[in-house]
Amino acid sequence: MSPLPDDLYIRPACVNDLKAITGIYSHWVRFGTASFELDPPDEAEMRRRHEVLVDGDHPYLVAEGGGEILGYAYAGPYRPRPGYRFTVEDSIYLEPKAQGLGVGKRLLTELIAAATVAGFRQMVGVIGDSSHQASIRLHAAQGFRLVGIFENVGWKHGRWLDSVLMQRALGDGSDEPPAD
Repeated sequence: MSPLPDDLYIRPACVNDLKAITGIYSHWVRFGTASFELDPPDEAEMRRRHEVLVDGDHPYLVAEGGGEILGYAYAGPYRPRPGYRFTVEDSIYLEPKAQGLGVGKRLLTELIAAATVAGFRQMVGVIGDSSHQASIRLHAAQGFRLVGIFENVGWKHGRWLDSVLMQRALGDGSDEPPAD
């Protein structure tokens, strides 16, 4: 395992990052179970998704190091109905070679901070499959608690997949009403 790049930094994603982001996501759609998508979206669709999130004041970050994008993370709407507007769902995807180096931890730490500053009060992690123990441990280390497992709700790569639900408060959480 290579060390974490000395020049690793986390920053907001921009349009120029979308080719790398599309490539990272495409790998995990094709070969992984973190996403339940079956066909990788093209760069135009990833651009549309990025625009929707950024236009909605949702944080969308990249980890850059060694002159390349090593991963990305965003906090998107948890559900579309307005009553959920203060809750976000995190998504984190890494270049395969960046796994286990601490890149995911850095991304999630910064994503939690950015979502808190943006006024969100709860963050939900929906982890695609209970076999993703590294993702479950990452979320737990960042203060998420297990709230449930939907068993066998997805079918991909010839097998049934669970969805592991984890949650953590942001800022004042539910202690105070949000500023509307």
